Amino acid sequence: MKTAGEKIKAAGTGKNQDRTELFERAPIPRAMAVMSIPMIISQLITLIYNMADTFFLGLTNDPYKVAASSLVLTLYLFTAGIANLFGAGGGSLLSRLLGAKEEEEARKVSSASLAWAAMATAAYSVLCFLFRNQILRFLGASDNTIGFARDYMLWVLVIGGIPTVLSMTMANLIRSIGNAKEAGFGLTMGGLLNLVLDPLFMFLILPDGQQVKGAAIATMLSNTVAAAYFIRKILAMGKDAVITFRQDLGRPRKDSIASVFSVGIPAAVSLWLFDLSNMVLNMRAARHGDIALAAVGIVLKVERLPLNIGIGICIGMVPLIGYNYAAKNFERLDGIFAFGRAAGLIVALISVAMYRVFAPQIIRAFIEDPETVRIGTSILSARCFATPLMFLCFSMVHFFQAIGKGRYALILACVRQLVFIIPLLIILDTLFGMEGIVWTQFAGDLCTVIVTYLVYWKVYKKGLRLQQG
Repeated sequence: MKTAGEKIKAAGTGKNQDRTELFERAPIPRAMAVMSIPMIISQLITLIYNMADTFFLGLTNDPYKVAASSLVLTLYLFTAGIANLFGAGGGSLLSRLLGAKEEEEARKVSSASLAWAAMATAAYSVLCFLFRNQILRFLGASDNTIGFARDYMLWVLVIGGIPTVLSMTMANLIRSIGNAKEAGFGLTMGGLLNLVLDPLFMFLILPDGQQVKGAAIATMLSNTVAAAYFIRKILAMGKDAVITFRQDLGRPRKDSIASVFSVGIPAAVSLWLFDLSNMVLNMRAARHGDIALAAVGIVLKVERLPLNIGIGICIGMVPLIGYNYAAKNFERLDGIFAFGRAAGLIVALISVAMYRVFAPQIIRAFIEDPETVRIGTSILSARCFATPLMFLCFSMVHFFQAIGKGRYALILACVRQLVFIIPLLIILDTLFGMEGIVWTQFAGDLCTVIVTYLVYWKVYKKGLRLQQG
């Protein structure tokens, strides 16, 4: 009869065998399905609850409230960048450490990543509180929107900042060891809870006129519950699990710390640069009035549907690519990447057709104001053509993160936003007004894809593949 210790050891061995089977031998479509489908679902739920705020605020038919939530979205995305810094950076290294059979070092990395994420978010929340008026004015808040934006910022970023970042960071780490289902469930649960709490706080609990504050409180509570779920899940894994909160394990090796940041910084900067381009977009749109800003805010939410599916595919393939890269199984690595790109492009092309045909109805589902619908329809009908290009950019950045080549991911992110999209946004807006803003994304991402694949062929196909020999 087995002792309790033997049973725990046997269970751990079984999990390791399952992970090895999935990462090394399972058919690629099955491995991708196991890793990506839960993440696609969680990304869609995350999108839905982010869109829920815009949808329910749109029911007030007040474009100023919609515009206010759009302004804070850029600040909210900054917290996702912090989560990427320690979640994507730490998670990518965890997958490679497991591929190299270094589980003790993986424990130290996971513990440090969680502690760093909490400290960085605390500092960001304090800054948001101290300089909230200056930040919002800089982003383009008018007298009509700043009060609403201040409420949203307080509850989501100041009070809810730490649970928001920790939930995303823990999801990244849990997924990196092959537990995509658990990671997806936690994010999905938070999203569904927000769908329930949004109308409750916006229209029942708080008085009329406080809908923005109600949406913010609902989002904060939902993220807190998701964080609590992940904390409980990690504690249930036991003190010897790969992911742990224990701070008595010692510091990770210097090369591990460098690896976390070499991948995490580009992952964070990629999102922060995307956030920066949205800030510039919002500021340029605000020059055309609060109605234009509201329309842009709706489009930025709506266009996330195919992009979030694509990101779910990319996130699912990162641990598989990282593991097989460390194991030097390049044939399987190439097959995983090719399969992921094909799946994402199919989704993107379907979305182009959908947005071209149903753009007016989609915008009208969020708000009935005729001018907002007109501007939003024009923007969505044009920006949809950039969707396949955006997916190709995202997939390549995730590829370089997965193989630990964060420097190239950072270069590509900088080229995309700082060389192409942001300068084009300013130039085209100056020359053509809103029509120039509308076509910026397509023009910028077309240039980026060309550069991205030139880097891929030079660095991987002609460089890293020499490791096969």
